Amino acid sequence: MDLRLVAHFLGKIAFACGIVLLLPFGLAIFYAETSRAAFLLAILVCLLLGVLLWRFGQQTTDSLRAREGIAITGLGWLLVTFLGMLPYVFGGYLGILDGVFESISGFTGTGATVINALEQLPQSILMWRSLTHWLGGLGIIVIFIAILPQIGYSAVYMYNAEISGPAPERVLPRLKEMAWVLFLMYVLFTSVAAVVYWLCGLDLLSAVNHAFSTIATGGFSTYDANAIHFNNPLIEGWMTFFMVLAGGNFGLYYRVYQRGFAVLGKNTEFKAYIGILLTATLLVMLNLLYNMDYSMTQSLRYASFQVASIATTGFVSADFDRWPSFSKAVLMLLMFTGGCAGSTAGGIKISRIVLLVKMAGANLRQQLHPHAMMDVHMNGVHIGEETLHRAAQFFFVYMMFVAFWALLLMSEGELSMFDAIGLSVTTMGSVGPGFGVAGATCTYSGLSNFTKVVLCLAMLLGRLEMFTFLVMLRPAFWRRSKGW
Repeated sequence: MDLRLVAHFLGKIAFACGIVLLLPFGLAIFYAETSRAAFLLAILVCLLLGVLLWRFGQQTTDSLRAREGIAITGLGWLLVTFLGMLPYVFGGYLGILDGVFESISGFTGTGATVINALEQLPQSILMWRSLTHWLGGLGIIVIFIAILPQIGYSAVYMYNAEISGPAPERVLPRLKEMAWVLFLMYVLFTSVAAVVYWLCGLDLLSAVNHAFSTIATGGFSTYDANAIHFNNPLIEGWMTFFMVLAGGNFGLYYRVYQRGFAVLGKNTEFKAYIGILLTATLLVMLNLLYNMDYSMTQSLRYASFQVASIATTGFVSADFDRWPSFSKAVLMLLMFTGGCAGSTAGGIKISRIVLLVKMAGANLRQQLHPHAMMDVHMNGVHIGEETLHRAAQFFFVYMMFVAFWALLLMSEGELSMFDAIGLSVTTMGSVGPGFGVAGATCTYSGLSNFTKVVLCLAMLLGRLEMFTFLVMLRPAFWRRSKGW
């Protein structure tokens, strides 16, 4: 392990974090908010740490290997998490643990909050919360690769360590071009969402904040009541559209730009994604219609929003914790599936679900025809056994961690089994709102410190799909051997 090389990149990430903090700092100055001192101090800490790490490290990417790429990605996420909590702590808005929780929840796109009175916070703090969503949504490392000049070809190891899905997908041969295209699409979608929200009646800052949260599939709002605050079918309809859009594969959208909309109809994962959302919406709508005091229009409105939100973002337009058990069960399943690979959404990912279903079907056929070869196709392409094994391994480890976190949460004796499982699923899936103590209208502020620490770990592992951090726990990972 070349620690000096890792430190060099971490220094650049810390320095970049300080530069990004200038945006809410400028907002604090413009509105003459008391938070400007907190932001100034946070910027100075980021810049100083960035300079120190950069000077300690090496200014070369020639020796960057898989091990350094994984370390930079994993440690980079930990670094921005602790730097991101500085404005909350320096301003006296949150304690250290709550500040770390809010920062992790923001960067990972989980949207779980420990703040009970959002509308009393300065606009600059609210903007920083939403901005952490936006930076972590596409991926800190992806944005880092896209913007930073002369990042080097070896940055593919960092890209592969952060990107989601059963196999890293490249729609352009050069990594920097790929990252740049994804970043431009990300900016475009965010800008369009902000303009649409503004035209729907939101003030400019609220529109920008919610656009950041929507496209990053985060779920942070500037209002205590979240999207319930709007009580506006037009805004909810557009939010639903942009949440579904953000849950799709950004690389696929670039292919649509190149070849037309026919590409969507040929993509197995996207068709499965839309099919799952439509089926879930229909089931929840019918369940609400026959069990709640909702009209057909209201049932469709609430069902479509919450299905799209739970699968991707975590916004709340109704107290779904009061819905019938069947509807809550459907939403729970969506917390597991999440969005598409290459999206900003969390969860297991639709591509893995599709591969697992196809693999189960192939195994069933093999039982009937023992000498037949297992043949699994996706998007008209044969899927190799290595990719299938990775999908199965990921599913197994993911479910094991959901159970492990739930058991840890129950060990204190303060949470019921249902609450513990709900917290585990919603944080691993980067959803945010869950059921019971973390229901649609609740915050995480009343949870114990131990529970918050466990959930912080669950959010980090869920966002980086576990293996990036798990491999860093091996002692051999940090040795200077050249076996990697």
